[in-house]
Formats: sequence, C-alpha cells, structure tokens
Amino acid sequence: MKEGDTALVMGTGAVPVLATPRLIALCEEATMAALAGSLNEGCSTVGVGFQIEHIAPCAVGTHIVAEAHLDRIEGRKLLFTVSARDSRGLVAAGKVTRVIIEMERFMEKTR
Repeated sequence: MKEGDTALVMGTGAVPVLATPRLIALCEEATMAALAGSLNEGCSTVGVGFQIEHIAPCAVGTHIVAEAHLDRIEGRKLLFTVSARDSRGLVAAGKVTRVIIEMERFMEKTR
C-alpha cells in the first residue's frame, strides 16, 4: 500500500491508513483476475454491487493480497466472494457483483 492509497490522501478519512474505496478497488481487481481469459471477445464486466466489511486498518507499506471466488452466475450477473489479507490476517471480506457487458454497446449508452 502506498501513500496515495490512504484515507487521508483520498479525502475519505483523517488518518493515513488504507482507504476503503482503494480496498474495494483491490477486491474488484481480484474479480477481474478471476475472470481473465474467460469472456468472449468484445465483452467485459462492470461492478454493480459491493458489500464489503473493512475489518482492520493497514499502514503505508503494508502488502495486501485480495482474492475473489466466483460463487455463481445468474444470466449476465456474476456473484463473487472476496477477501483481502495482509501479514497480520484478514483486512476485509464481502461480496462483489459484476455484470457482463458488450463493450461497444455499453459505450454507446455514454454518448
């Protein structure tokens, strides 16, 4: 974890510890890694739901590892269990929901 990952720098708290938004991003990165190479060409996923419990603080310099397990698929919806750990133990645990999208069609919605 780097200085830019802290709640103080991100404006989400007054202490220099891992910011919850950065922790959620680490969990999202783990879901993307879990899906690597399994989606059709031109497809991706977007995060649509997060239920994360931030259990323990982490100081700058701490090495954090996030993991994701795909629990089930409901049509285009993918439901994951996620966790993050440092050398002292569990930092966060929860659920992430992602939806499969066709990238070109999805981006049309932004225009």
